[in-house]
Amino acid sequence: MNLALAGRVEVTSGRFLAIALPATLAQMTTPVLGLVATGAIGRLGDAVLLGAVAVGALLFDFAFWIFGSIRMGTAGLTAQALGRGERVELRAVLIRALLIAAAIGLALIVLHGPIADLAFLAMGASEGVHAAATLYFSVRILSAPFAIGNFAVLGWLVGIARTDIGLGLQVLIAAVNAVATVALVLYWDFGIAGAACANVLAEITGTLFGLIAAARLIGRDWRVPWRTVLDRARLVETVAVNRDIMIRTALIMSVILFFTAQGARHDDVTLAANAVLYNMVMVSAFFLDGFSTAAEQICGQSVGARDRAGFRRAVRLVLFWGLGFAAPATLALLAGGGPLIDLLSANEQVREVGRQFLPLAALTPLLGVAAFAYDGIYAGATWARDMRNMMLPAVALFFLAWWLTLPLGNTGLWLAYLAFISGRGIFLALRLPALERRTFG
Repeated sequence: MNLALAGRVEVTSGRFLAIALPATLAQMTTPVLGLVATGAIGRLGDAVLLGAVAVGALLFDFAFWIFGSIRMGTAGLTAQALGRGERVELRAVLIRALLIAAAIGLALIVLHGPIADLAFLAMGASEGVHAAATLYFSVRILSAPFAIGNFAVLGWLVGIARTDIGLGLQVLIAAVNAVATVALVLYWDFGIAGAACANVLAEITGTLFGLIAAARLIGRDWRVPWRTVLDRARLVETVAVNRDIMIRTALIMSVILFFTAQGARHDDVTLAANAVLYNMVMVSAFFLDGFSTAAEQICGQSVGARDRAGFRRAVRLVLFWGLGFAAPATLALLAGGGPLIDLLSANEQVREVGRQFLPLAALTPLLGVAAFAYDGIYAGATWARDMRNMMLPAVALFFLAWWLTLPLGNTGLWLAYLAFISGRGIFLALRLPALERRTFG
């Protein structure tokens, strides 16, 4: 199963969907890790332990989402090397990404004590939850080099258009985690430490099989001179791309955290209703992110091959399929959102408030599709600095819209969020022509 380098970039709907659909399914396996641990600990009947898993998992989701930016950066750099036909550089990209992942993971392990103390203090959890969550965190943090390493491997697989293998690895990680959690927590009674150990084991397994898959794809000629791996210009480019995408992701997180905090400031019912609605629209985000992943690969390969026509076709294709999904998703939320709210919450007040703001939440896929599409385009082309820079006016637009609509309460909050996701797509679209001219001449 040797890796074949492409001389000409194929840009068709069939190829686009062949990349996007496995990527979508791979994204949807991610929440399984937290759900399995929550379900197993929940069976023990201890509210303190359940709260500790929830708090600990939230902290890991935040940290790994920030450092998950390495997946997007690796995908773009890999796809461009593929487009240029640089076989040695194709392997070097993976090694550099793994070295960066190991460095970040080890730094998190060394600094996990202060990080945990600050995070749990900010969350204001009870003493019992704090103690249990600290134990969970101190064990699960050992998975950091492997979890971030898996992002690097997944990005490399996306870059060579093998999201099918990426899907298999994600399913493997989820399956190992599920089996190990049940065994360690419910049968061997290791409690919250067992749930954390299961996650570590799952991430290590994923890394091992990911490296085996990469070695098989590369074939016999796997050696890379260290002077190539440690080439200063390439290292600087890799670090810069990942740094800028990381900053961009942190800015998105700041908006989401502010949105959540403002909902809490209204009252508990509004907070719960917003959480239910946000979880509903996040399902559509998994699909849109799959289309974005396909754009990363095809646009990146087009840039590497200097195929301007292929790049333009890829841009049109990701927008076409994104809109083709987003519009029905919005209609489905409008039509079926009410019963779904009832399913997710038994509280009548939460149901009532959720229905009140459902029309605004349902617009999220339609208004956010351009943001996802252009994120994939920019990541593939490694225009990471511009991704970061265009996020700044989008965040400013969010806070301006929120301030102007303060008298509208939670309605204004949702309008500000819609302005934010719309602005992300608009600002990236406006910047695209100049970047295309700069890249292709």
